[in-house]
Amino acid sequence: MFKRRRLKQGLTVPDEHLSSLKFVFGSSAIQALDLVDRESVTLISSPSGRRVYQVLGSSGKTYTCLASCHYCSCPAFAFSVLRKGDSLLCKHLLAVYLSRVMRNCQQLSVSDKQLTDLLLMEKTQEA
Repeated sequence: MFKRRRLKQGLTVPDEHLSSLKFVFGSSAIQALDLVDRESVTLISSPSGRRVYQVLGSSGKTYTCLASCHYCSCPAFAFSVLRKGDSLLCKHLLAVYLSRVMRNCQQLSVSDKQLTDLLLMEKTQEA
């Protein structure tokens, strides 16, 4: 069902954990693990301590995730998680959480202004 996933330190994720992820999150778990495997998650941090994640989705579009408040800018999060309530997470937000645990997250440090500009640019693209 799942292929065994390797962590950066050479450890493997136990099959029972992979099965639990599949049970709780369904097909989103497989898609999220694929995003983690492709190193599609980037933590962007600023000197003030603000942190956001960007996830390069399978469609090639980049989504902004705020792990601190459980938010993703993708349409699936808005529809399936917020509107319908039939999912706990979208695959992008799950990929953020998994990449943190698996220590497989790209990191980028930017100035506070750059981070603000990045978030404002995301907001104007959504409108």
